[in-house]
Amino acid sequence: QVQLVESGGGLVQAGGSLRLSCAASGIIFRLFAMGWYRQAPGKQRELVAGISGVGNTKYADSVRGRFTISRDNAKNTVYLQMSSLKPEDTAVYYCKAENRDYWGQGTQVTVSS
Repeated sequence: QVQLVESGGGLVQAGGSLRLSCAASGIIFRLFAMGWYRQAPGKQRELVAGISGVGNTKYADSVRGRFTISRDNAKNTVYLQMSSLKPEDTAVYYCKAENRDYWGQGTQVTVSS
């Protein structure tokens, strides 16, 4: 019933930009804080950005100043604008609802050097 669908990943050169989207259904979206996570091969999954239901944001130190998380509650969608991408940003990116085991399928981001 709950579905999160990520999109927008791809292959970009270092220094480039991508915008990821996560469309949610089956939940009262506005009631949930949402987060973007990523997992690179051989590494732990990490939270890269979070946003409250009213738009308060937080970022991992590694992405602060380069990534921007936002949401449109009318569209049940959370976004991750990524700029100044680095090869170390290469990972599968997932969105998740806070305090719930709701995950999407993920979208691959690959940054070439």
